[in-house]
Amino acid sequence: MLDLKKGDKKLINAWAFYDWANSVYSLVIATAVFPIYYEAVTSDNNGIVHFMGTDFNNSSLLSYSLSFSFLIIAILSPILSGIADYTGNKKRFMQFFCYLGSLSVMGLFFFKGQDTLWIGITGTILASIGFWGSIVFYNSYLPEIAHPEQYDRVSAKGFMYGYIGSILLLAFNLTMVMMPEWYGITDSSLPARISFLTVGIWWIGFAQVTFHYLPNNVYHKKPEKDFIFKGLRELKIVSKSINNQTNLKQFLTAFFLYSIGVQTIILLAGIYGKKELGIGTSKLIILILLVNVVAIFGAYIFSRISEKIGNIKTLKLTIAIWGFICFSIYLLEAKNKYIDIQFMAIGGVIGMVLGAIQSLSRSTFSKLLPETEDHATYFSFFDVTEKISIVVGTFIFGFVASITNSMRNSIFILAIFFLLGYIVLSFMKNNKKISKL
Repeated sequence: MLDLKKGDKKLINAWAFYDWANSVYSLVIATAVFPIYYEAVTSDNNGIVHFMGTDFNNSSLLSYSLSFSFLIIAILSPILSGIADYTGNKKRFMQFFCYLGSLSVMGLFFFKGQDTLWIGITGTILASIGFWGSIVFYNSYLPEIAHPEQYDRVSAKGFMYGYIGSILLLAFNLTMVMMPEWYGITDSSLPARISFLTVGIWWIGFAQVTFHYLPNNVYHKKPEKDFIFKGLRELKIVSKSINNQTNLKQFLTAFFLYSIGVQTIILLAGIYGKKELGIGTSKLIILILLVNVVAIFGAYIFSRISEKIGNIKTLKLTIAIWGFICFSIYLLEAKNKYIDIQFMAIGGVIGMVLGAIQSLSRSTFSKLLPETEDHATYFSFFDVTEKISIVVGTFIFGFVASITNSMRNSIFILAIFFLLGYIVLSFMKNNKKISKL
């Protein structure tokens, strides 16, 4: 570790590079290759799989596994963040979750079918916990490596690095999956399983750049022996602090509401396109690449817009565009001969505001924090808010689709959450601190 000062370009680039390292999990494992592979190797017996003495629909089991991982993180991250802030050992926690996630992803190489389903499900849960657990501590470094006036650009830089890195690795993995003969591979399951190995190696390998430069124990804390209870007390203090700060409460409320829409669309747009609109798998993969390419420019452009008109107004602009996206998807008709082009066009718009709303949410929350040394604890509440929004959003989407027998109605409902998020943000303009954002 080098002793670099806050705001140093080398330190900022090293921090942002963790997005380059870990975003391959989001794209290759959570979105593109693994879900398709999982569906293929568990589709026997009409998709019914046997796990822990119970029969499940294969898609439902994967969904339950991810929900369980989110629940674990929602419980653990505030507690561990309090301990990390008290002890000053934040980087060690980040490293632990990074190694847990990357090694678990590599373990998916041994998931070959229903006989090894336990490896696939266990690996899925642990990889998700590792990814989201490390993100809590990674995000909390933002106020410690950059000055407030740098937050927007630095946050956007992280997401831009992430999109570029993940696209590069996914492009390589797709050539292996779609054209295995190029690599002399004859085993049909091997290309996808090698992809899982490459994700884990990429993640743990490039993360070393970040870990080399990131400081540990920035505030030179000297914890006492009963650090667990002291850490829990730290959590209690931060919880009371948030409850007493109108700005933070309003923002977290708005963040929860619009994240329901954002995260649900990210996770379920592919399923919607395939089942509701009849979009082919190859075109959906192209769409995923398109979204991530455009998101690079979206994060950059909207970080510049926020410098001109402020974070809150820029966030409201992105939310309004997300609402427009919902209505556009709702109006799509599978029988339209231009449906592929229309869906791709909407995907391009999603990409433009995806990176924007993610990076701006992180930087805006950083700007709203009081003078504090408990950044990890504060960001654990930010993270838990997002995880709960995922659980709520996916449940509402599935529930509405089941009672109305149409996912189109679910998309319409999501637009309401964007509207509510917009309204809550609108009330923040009366706060003195917000006038500076």
